[in-house]
Amino acid sequence: MAKGYEAHQQRQMALSAFGKDLARRAKSKCELSGESGVPLHIYEIPPAPHDPELSRCLMLSEQVIDQLNQPRTIQPDQWRGLGELIWSDVEAVQIMACRLLTYIAREENWAQDILDDAYLDEELVDEANKQPLD
Repeated sequence: MAKGYEAHQQRQMALSAFGKDLARRAKSKCELSGESGVPLHIYEIPPAPHDPELSRCLMLSEQVIDQLNQPRTIQPDQWRGLGELIWSDVEAVQIMACRLLTYIAREENWAQDILDDAYLDEELVDEANKQPLD
């Protein structure tokens, strides 16, 4: 048990070292919702690699993290901004936008339209499909 705890603590320390770079990149806004003035947390895109990687992390609000962890709580109309995020320069944002749109497209045509119009690299789509939202 102590080894698991130590490994978790080391991972958290490594992730927290990314904090300033992520906050700067995110301009202190949630990278998926654009919400500002709320506490932001570092979110690792699953599946998480053995060692934390900055390129697989996002700064997200607690509300967004809760929705990603419990996709049934996603309210599709709150995610219409994904149409812009799918074109982000940040690959991690694109991956999560693709995952969210794929999930929402089960019920909403507008989400599928965005996916159909997006020119996404096959590797990015493969990465997004590695661990879809369920």
